Amino acid sequence: MNENENQEATGQVKRGLKARHVSMIALGGCIGTGLFVASGSAISQAGPGGALTAYVLMGLMVYFLMTSLGEMATNMPISGSFAAYSSKYVDPALGFAMGWNYWFNWAITVAVDISTAALVMKFWLPNVPAWIWSAIALLIIFLINAMSVSTFGETEFWMSAIKVVTIIVFLAVGFLTIFGIMGGHFVGMRNFSIKQAPFVGGFPAILSVFVVAGFSFQGTELVGITAGESQDPQHSVPKAINEVFWRIILFYILTIFVIAAIIPYTSHSLLGSSATDIAISPFTLVFQRAGLAAAASVMNAVILTSVISSANSGMYASTRMLYSLSNSGYAPKSLGKTAPNGIPYYSLLVTTFVSLLTFISSIAGPKIYMWLVAASGLTGFIAWFGIAISHYRFRRAFVKQGHSISELKYHAKLFPFGPVLCLILCILVIVGQNPQAFANFDWKQILVTYMSVPLVLVLYIWYKIKHHTKIIPLDQVDVSPSHKEENLSELNNK
Repeated sequence: MNENENQEATGQVKRGLKARHVSMIALGGCIGTGLFVASGSAISQAGPGGALTAYVLMGLMVYFLMTSLGEMATNMPISGSFAAYSSKYVDPALGFAMGWNYWFNWAITVAVDISTAALVMKFWLPNVPAWIWSAIALLIIFLINAMSVSTFGETEFWMSAIKVVTIIVFLAVGFLTIFGIMGGHFVGMRNFSIKQAPFVGGFPAILSVFVVAGFSFQGTELVGITAGESQDPQHSVPKAINEVFWRIILFYILTIFVIAAIIPYTSHSLLGSSATDIAISPFTLVFQRAGLAAAASVMNAVILTSVISSANSGMYASTRMLYSLSNSGYAPKSLGKTAPNGIPYYSLLVTTFVSLLTFISSIAGPKIYMWLVAASGLTGFIAWFGIAISHYRFRRAFVKQGHSISELKYHAKLFPFGPVLCLILCILVIVGQNPQAFANFDWKQILVTYMSVPLVLVLYIWYKIKHHTKIIPLDQVDVSPSHKEENLSELNNK
């Protein structure tokens, strides 16, 4: 049996991602329409001070979350890591629920993104049917993911690079405008003190922006998915985490500062911000304020790149999670097979099919589509919750079994403060999604907003009852370094 045949038989992905790919994927994963467009609504809701506070706190939480993931990923670098860590360090039933939750989230997100890509294209070609652009986008994303993991990594590297360069140019233009070098007059800090600024609406407003910021940061956990296919995860994963933290803080915080300084929080353009209205993207407004006439077309191109990048990452993440579920015994074995190029092709085909069906439902059955999108709404925060609790138990089990922290290749900062903070803030964000619905006893809104939570609970309880799983005692948790994906559904019987 040659190397390729053996690889397909064992279902192993290839380690084709370079260190620069991992760093840029982690960075690009959390820079999207949440920053380019929705940041404006955050400022309008809580004022410049409230928005900055929310994004700083969320950035801090994400950093601790990433260090938790980094410690586990360098100890056991596998593709689709979240389900495996939850199974190995907490309970196989939790791994089952977390894995299917995360796969479902990204499979639906791919459909949402290709729909958004079609809306963005209408900016230039309003008369072309939207479904044509969505079909083209899905085909491109499928082909990128079907070629090789290095092709995916290189594509994501350059699409992420476009976003990063855009932000750098935006910050340069923004500060020149603030000081009056561009735009014709000195702006300064006066928009930080108009009316109720800098803090508008008090703590409830900050909490609402905290939710918006959370969605903006989702995607950073992709570094954990890439660990199993990184050429040198012990080096590239910690490097990516450390670099991404400072870049996120600088990009997000400085971007919010520039927008808030140039555009007052009372502006109707910020109040009307939406994910597909390019004309009122705060980036577009700042560029226009600086006298750059082609701002709308340029930002439309950047946002299109961002949407395609998000869909591309979503296809990769969901495919690898389905592959991991198969190798863990949580999904059919055929989904764990790989092609000679290391791509889990059955998992890719199934994910593409589900994304296609979801997209078709947006045309044929808008109500079904709305419920599908609602069902995936909180899955990102639930995944973060799973990462935090897995790391908390991993570290406690590691120490309880007599190991020294110095044995770990990467050390998460300020344990146990980091994972505990993440757990508290994730619960706060999940509960704070739509408190008004509870106040008004609007059960339809409650169901739409919080549907992800009962779905995960049903998956967890069903698997727990069927397989009689138990939370693994700390002294029985397997904390040994491993590069092999095992059938994690049998852990409770070991």
